[in-house]
Amino acid sequence: MKNMKADYHLHCQFSNDSSYPMEDVILDAIEMGLDEICFTDHVDYGVKFDVTPETEKDIPKSLRNVDYPQYFAEIARLKEKYKDKIAIKAGLEFGVQMHTLQIYHELKEKWPLDFALLSVHEIDDLEFFRYTYQEGKTQQQYNEGYYRELLKLVQNFQDYCVLAHMDLIVRYDKQGVYPFEKVKDLITEILKVVIANGKGIEINTSSIRYGLSDTTPSRAILKLYHDLGGTIITIGSDSHRPGDLGSGILQAKQILKEIGFKQFCTYENFKPIFHSL
Repeated sequence: MKNMKADYHLHCQFSNDSSYPMEDVILDAIEMGLDEICFTDHVDYGVKFDVTPETEKDIPKSLRNVDYPQYFAEIARLKEKYKDKIAIKAGLEFGVQMHTLQIYHELKEKWPLDFALLSVHEIDDLEFFRYTYQEGKTQQQYNEGYYRELLKLVQNFQDYCVLAHMDLIVRYDKQGVYPFEKVKDLITEILKVVIANGKGIEINTSSIRYGLSDTTPSRAILKLYHDLGGTIITIGSDSHRPGDLGSGILQAKQILKEIGFKQFCTYENFKPIFHSL
């Protein structure tokens, strides 16, 4: 049986923080022998904005959401062009907050999505990578606050497929890794809701290039998810540029097998498809 290789977290020029042309991503993926890819470009309502012809001159690329008509049209065009060489799926990375849930529900209903990541990049419009959320809080406060927000989101929102980089706050914690045991109860509750709702999580291989001391999410979280009965898991590089595409996928598969997972997932029309690891 063919060992399928898929990258389910990719960014291209339609993301505010990438200039990697979509067709180049596809050509590079074919060159490296990937069987399937899913584009998951950024949408972060609250801190980023949709562009209209009237506002295009006023909104810099760094603050833009995906141009949906162009994005889905280009995916459809390239999907047909390269259909004999690689499977291409249409996804988005939803940077969800409690006050933006309805917008994402409408977005999911409007466009032909195969897949959506649920990410938490900001809380109350305060962004982690700018450290505005962490500012003025103790390490305990911003770590517990992050997981409490994630719990509220999964309890109130189901228009997604898997949680992206579930312990993202680790990447932006200047005080080091907050002990897993101190947030284990919160993480357990999150994972129980995710599993009950038929959703999943991803293993995000960007931890390698960020030089983190553990996987993303951590092995402890991956093991907890497995022990709780979780089976839906995708693998994504979170690439934004050439060289990161497809990175770490084989290592991620090995880690998942060591934990006890037997399968990983791709998606079509928001439904998981299982493949042997």
